[in-house]
Amino acid sequence: MRRLLLALPFALLPLAMAHAADDHDHEHGSLGAHEHGVGSLNVALDGQTLELALDGPSVNLVGFEHIATTDADKAKVASARAQLENPLVLFSLPKAAGCIADQQELESPLFEAAPEEAGGGAKAAHHHSDIEAHYAFTCSKPEALKTLDLTQFFKTFPGTQKIKVQLIGANGQQGVEVTPKAPTLTF
Repeated sequence: MRRLLLALPFALLPLAMAHAADDHDHEHGSLGAHEHGVGSLNVALDGQTLELALDGPSVNLVGFEHIATTDADKAKVASARAQLENPLVLFSLPKAAGCIADQQELESPLFEAAPEEAGGGAKAAHHHSDIEAHYAFTCSKPEALKTLDLTQFFKTFPGTQKIKVQLIGANGQQGVEVTPKAPTLTF
């Protein structure tokens, strides 16, 4: 599933370097910095295959980064996971494109570790954890895939204020930022 997405960092390196220069004064001043409220989304369209790879701090999606120990925190993690398991709701694709979600993979320490395995409360409380989601779609009419609307994503996860997108599609490559006020990506 990650065949296309593995090529993205190399293909978009010039865009990433330019963006890094703009972000030089932000947290840690480096690519891939863990920045609350900000996520990244890699999008690759190759023939009928559309792949999405989302990555961001878990605080953006559940409101915290520590291992869930309370019932309330466990419920937030379960809810976020359930939402992420519905990519066609979170990422609105044109119906005319006929996209079907074929594969998905969700990864996060919050999804896997039980409190007893977290290595102690103090360590877990200060750990920066991310949530990663990888999706593959087959689109019967990829030529109709003109936009990707993240309005529902921002409504579902209001802790996310900005998503840095790297895209490779039929019209080449681009790097853009989407926000709740400008949530649509154009292919």
